[in-house]
Amino acid sequence: MIPSDLYYRAILRIPAVLRAPGNLGVEVPTPDTDGELPDGLADRVSQVLGLISWGGTAAGVVGILITGAVMAISHKRGESSEHMSRLGMVLGGCILVAMAGPIVTWIFPSEEGGSD
Repeated sequence: MIPSDLYYRAILRIPAVLRAPGNLGVEVPTPDTDGELPDGLADRVSQVLGLISWGGTAAGVVGILITGAVMAISHKRGESSEHMSRLGMVLGGCILVAMAGPIVTWIFPSEEGGSD
């Protein structure tokens, strides 16, 4: 039996395990929230998302600086490489990080005054 056959048979068994009677004896309780968020959860989530956004922006700036430095070093040595594709990937990542918030706001508008 080759590894791909083992992989295929393992993949076929996953749905059977997930449909096991009684979920393998584990009961997951349903929380009683009455449609309300726990106190302070929205502020914490907003803070974490803000930190992730700033981290993505900082990573983009560092990526641009590193790509520029590598471009300068290779130009000085007379080497050619695919720096423009690297720079394009970094700039694409920066655009994605910058547009993530507005895209989510557009898809899931807030009830208080989001865009229609």
